Amino acid sequence: MFMRVDRLITELPPPERQDPNAAAALQELLGGKYGEMSTLGNYMFQSFNFRSKDKLRPFYSLVASITAEELAHVELVSNGVAMLNNGPDKPKGKKSETPDISMTPFEAMKDIRLASAFLSNGGGATPVNANGVSWTNDFVTTTGNVIFDLLHNFHLECGARLHKLRVYETLSDPTGREVCGYLLVRGSVHAHSYALALKKLTGVEIEKMLPTPNIPLANIPECQKYLDEGSHRRLYTWSDADYKEISGIWSNDEVALPGDPPGELEVVEGMPDGGKIHQLEGVPSAFTPDYAPEEMYEIAAKLYQASR
Repeated sequence: MFMRVDRLITELPPPERQDPNAAAALQELLGGKYGEMSTLGNYMFQSFNFRSKDKLRPFYSLVASITAEELAHVELVSNGVAMLNNGPDKPKGKKSETPDISMTPFEAMKDIRLASAFLSNGGGATPVNANGVSWTNDFVTTTGNVIFDLLHNFHLECGARLHKLRVYETLSDPTGREVCGYLLVRGSVHAHSYALALKKLTGVEIEKMLPTPNIPLANIPECQKYLDEGSHRRLYTWSDADYKEISGIWSNDEVALPGDPPGELEVVEGMPDGGKIHQLEGVPSAFTPDYAPEEMYEIAAKLYQASR
């Protein structure tokens, strides 16, 4: 089962401006071949289908716990996309004006590369890549063969690292760059964990292939604070009571990758503290939440007070 918490896995800075084309680039990290929908889909169904769970508990627990983090990554990228599509919040106290729809308030969308994000989704994110092509189940590999699946997961995380580096190089807004910086650090953790799992099973020191591609995280300014706080050495159970067996793979006298700040690997029971979720302003011209939402807000306020 999954438990949902009303926070993002990390806090994102507000966008400096509305930038739908940057949001389209970030969509690649959501619905692309190596995007977060792919990592989630692979690990989730591998964990559901895992054979001999009790006998292979450390390896099952590794895939199962990372599944929960990937769900949080899907949420993080989706919020980043929506923030870039919508731009910064209006100053407090300034009310949104109801626009005249006959004056074509979305005229600029004809030149935006992923206009469907507005025309169909009101500026929100969906599981598509940067060109609007839908994410597909064909990106999911779950064979039941533990070594094959772990090797595929290692490949997937290395591909995702390449993905994120290329998307990062297209972005200038702090929101998109923060998404990339955080995910580069956490993706490095997951690649390292799958490499260590394969080493335990086969004796092959596959972690020596990391980082792939060979770009040190310290070269990415948005990664620095996460390295300083030790996020590159931390793996979460995402549960108060379960999946503690990952300590047989992730800690067990193993240390950070060469090139990263040194230190022993650490298993943390539970989940990260996370950060607040950005509140997106309503867009009357997109009918989100509606063209004239005052009555809707009044009803919601009454329901909220009744729940107190």
